[in-house]
Amino acid sequence: MPDPTRSLPDRFRLDGKVALVTGAARGIGRAIAETYAGAGAVVVAADIAAEAVPGACDSPVLDVRDERAVEALVASIVKSRGRLDILVNNAGVAARTATEEMPLEMWERVVAVNMTGVFLCSRASGRAMLQQRGGAIVNIASIMGMVGGGLYPNLAYHATKGAVVNMTRALACEWSGRGVRVNAVAPTFVETELTQRLFADEPMLAKIEAQTPMGRVATAQEIADAALYLASDAASMVTGHILAVDGGWLAR
Repeated sequence: MPDPTRSLPDRFRLDGKVALVTGAARGIGRAIAETYAGAGAVVVAADIAAEAVPGACDSPVLDVRDERAVEALVASIVKSRGRLDILVNNAGVAARTATEEMPLEMWERVVAVNMTGVFLCSRASGRAMLQQRGGAIVNIASIMGMVGGGLYPNLAYHATKGAVVNMTRALACEWSGRGVRVNAVAPTFVETELTQRLFADEPMLAKIEAQTPMGRVATAQEIADAALYLASDAASMVTGHILAVDGGWLAR
């Protein structure tokens, strides 16, 4: 239960919370890590690439596909910080290729990162949160996990992000009665390093903007702000929710 005496701004603060953010070296993950740190959290910004993240107490290398590495990192956080309050499952990859031409190895890589990685990180972090009777998991899904797309073939991404949507709901139902909230942010197309090549295709960018009622793509900070809300006490009664940050894409 939230403290009713806390002011409105304070309910969005994360002071004293320990947060693990995966895929945090750049883009959405980096914005979330920096935003959480700015809100007072102790942030562990993990990524498969070794790169320091401003505001993070630590930036360990982590491959979310590696069960032992995930378990070891969560154990080290709990040992050194005494708890783990927030997990952001942000690490993800895509495979923009025609399904009939997609190699099995490409499919399996996307599934391993986007789906199995969410499972491994949620399982390890969830154990710690359940033991302390409190915590919040924020999954980064996608509007493409809620629609069939149509702009270009990206089957593995659509399938795995759809899985993240329902994993969010299933975990929320399983753990909410034990103090752990599980929600997801479903972004639209976001301006990051990973989308630079896509947005450099001016006809494609124009098509994306035309299909977005607000007429533009999102910024990483706009996604981070939604992730801050879901992790904070301001969302204390919110679980199993998929928060679309999409400029109206899904409302069409």
